[in-house]
Amino acid sequence: MPRAAAAPYSVTDSLINAFDTNERINQYLLENFPSAAWRAEPPGGKGRNVAEIVAHMHNVRVMWLKAVKADALPEQLDRGKVTVPQARAALKQSGAALRTVLRAAVESDGKVKGFRPDVAGFVGYLIAHDAHHRGQIAMLARQTGHALPQKTIFGMWEWGSRAKEIS
Repeated sequence: MPRAAAAPYSVTDSLINAFDTNERINQYLLENFPSAAWRAEPPGGKGRNVAEIVAHMHNVRVMWLKAVKADALPEQLDRGKVTVPQARAALKQSGAALRTVLRAAVESDGKVKGFRPDVAGFVGYLIAHDAHHRGQIAMLARQTGHALPQKTIFGMWEWGSRAKEIS
């Protein structure tokens, strides 16, 4: 019996999947994060603690959603009060709202209002921003005596595994 033809490659689906996998990695990090490190004082008392960094990640997403006049606009997080469960829920909300923006841009003219050059660049920006802060979070956890387990560190790089976890 002849094999069924493979579905054509979809750039739209690939871009959305990359963004969704990035969000799954954020969630994976927070699922495996040592609670004692959440509000641990940064070395020298300077800079943001982990809770403040995660709030910033979400709040930057909300800033972009406001800029593009998205229909779904999640509330910003209070960096001084945010809990891990609140942060996880907020990142899921801002991720879902951005996914809608990304899909609309890819399926129209490829542009995202206020961002240049195009939607692919915006996806790259969003992933780079989150990854930068995940690195800061891992470093802060280690510096405050609450190093992430090696399994978690390596697990953040397992894009294939994290992509399979997307529901």
